[in-house]
Amino acid sequence: MNKTFLLLLTFCVTISAGAQWKPAGDKIKTSWAEKVDPQSVLPEYPRPLIERGEWQNLNGLWSYAVAPKGQAEPTAFDGQILVPFAIESSLSGVQKEVGEANELWYKREFTIPSSWKNRSVILNFGAVDWKTDVFVNDILIGSHEGGYTPFSFDITPYLSSQGKQKLVVRVWDPTDKGYQAIGKQRVKPEGIWYTSVTGIWQTVWIEPVAENHITTLKTIPNIDNGTLAVTVTTSVPCRTSDIISVELLDKGKVLATAKGVAGKELRLAVSNPTLWDTENPYLYDLKISVLSSGKKTDEVKSYAAFRKISAKRDANGLMRMQLNNKDLFQYGPLDQGWWPDGLYTAPTDEALLYDIKKTKEWGFNMIRKHVKVEPARWYTHCDREGILVWQDMPSGDFGNNWEPHVYGGGTDKKRSEQSIAHYYQEWKEIMDLCASNPSVVVWVPFNEAWGQFDTEKVVAWTANYDPSRLVNPASGGNHRPCGDILDLHNYPGPRMFLFDAARVNVLGEYGGIGLPLTDHLWMKDRNWGYIQFKNSDEVTAEYVKYAKQLQDLVKRGFSAAVYTQTTDVEGEVNGLMTYDRKQIKINEAAVRQANQEVIKELNP
Repeated sequence: MNKTFLLLLTFCVTISAGAQWKPAGDKIKTSWAEKVDPQSVLPEYPRPLIERGEWQNLNGLWSYAVAPKGQAEPTAFDGQILVPFAIESSLSGVQKEVGEANELWYKREFTIPSSWKNRSVILNFGAVDWKTDVFVNDILIGSHEGGYTPFSFDITPYLSSQGKQKLVVRVWDPTDKGYQAIGKQRVKPEGIWYTSVTGIWQTVWIEPVAENHITTLKTIPNIDNGTLAVTVTTSVPCRTSDIISVELLDKGKVLATAKGVAGKELRLAVSNPTLWDTENPYLYDLKISVLSSGKKTDEVKSYAAFRKISAKRDANGLMRMQLNNKDLFQYGPLDQGWWPDGLYTAPTDEALLYDIKKTKEWGFNMIRKHVKVEPARWYTHCDREGILVWQDMPSGDFGNNWEPHVYGGGTDKKRSEQSIAHYYQEWKEIMDLCASNPSVVVWVPFNEAWGQFDTEKVVAWTANYDPSRLVNPASGGNHRPCGDILDLHNYPGPRMFLFDAARVNVLGEYGGIGLPLTDHLWMKDRNWGYIQFKNSDEVTAEYVKYAKQLQDLVKRGFSAAVYTQTTDVEGEVNGLMTYDRKQIKINEAAVRQANQEVIKELNP
């Protein structure tokens, strides 16, 4: 076979594979949907805090099948699905429901580059919703439960010595029929509840590593004594003969170094470090290596920042949130992180960044990531753009239960031990995912009373696991005297109806000003908002009116506020922009000025 014919054949196969995929359904889409290339889906390295140079992206067209729960691998598959878009999404090319009675199967082949010979191969998943079983060459090699966090497997022992490798993934997701964290997902979406997300929804990739390689990294700064605590774990933590080496760099210049064994906290000292804040999100580079008998066997790139989040009583006796030991009013939108074409998954990395950049342009300095977790790249974008993040735990188990101080809906609906164990497991994994991101400053274990339980215990566990951040016990939920923050919700306008002199007081949700725009609606009817107006001028005027009211409440004690919301989502039309991100609903200059005036009320 001559080279010209081979190239032509490869080209034709590539064109054919791309031609087999197209977005499904007739719902609205973002402009980025047109840029999705099935041959190069989300090609960026997915884990910026532990970055390796060699890797292979497994996103793209896979075979899929929906089969009754409990069956063996299907002998025939239903068609192709574009990974990593959930099967219910348009960009998957399928847009099909799965349900608790069925399992979703994925299959593809891949090859190991010859240059990876004699190295271990790690298979990584950004996130899969919900229960995942992984087979390599027909061997069940591992499982994971949890829809929001990354997981990995060393697949080296199961690889064939040459040729193609078979990868099969089985997923079961009962959505709101189970006890697990689901956020806003519902089997029957309506109002404030959205479409189910089942299966792979973040990047899948493989990478070659040494037998003993870096698996996790945690960096916690202390600006008061000018140190950075770095903890590195490895795949063989008991191998004490291997040494971890950490270098902190500023524009290529090494500022500090430290060495130790895996799992031990290393402290790097820097005199007068440049502090990270919302106006100057300054990041230092990190280079972390594993040394075996003095020889470098593994190396990753990362970054870190020097910043501090805390609370302190001001001159008037009010508890205030502080960034780097200075009072800062934190103000931002409720960010659901949903997309009309990709549901949980942004069509491109540019799209993922877009909402963050618009939030900053509108004069906000914070985002509340609402009952959802984002891919690791989203948090890195926030780190680089200089926007603070409040991270919610996605809610689950019994939905909304408002019985005062009774958690789980009463004695007949208490969480099971299995449900409680899963909550802690996934909350820990979420905290681990974001622990080294300087943008993340507040943990929110519960939203309102949605599955709220054992609040004091959960808050104490959260604060103990990460004492470097503030804990908001239950944003708008059943209020208990614990944690750092009392968080009120009030719609539509801002209002302070409770006050806690011992804690920081915030308005965790308000607003919800609705404006349905024709040709940008998920549904032609049944659109919903707390209040609705007819045009941009009316929405802007109402927004500015609320901002003026909020200024007065800042003087009376509010230290942060969250406006609902960044975008429309499915049936909700109370976004600052439409669900497809094609129309901004507000006068941006007026909103920016109003937001800056609110922030300056505490920070003149």
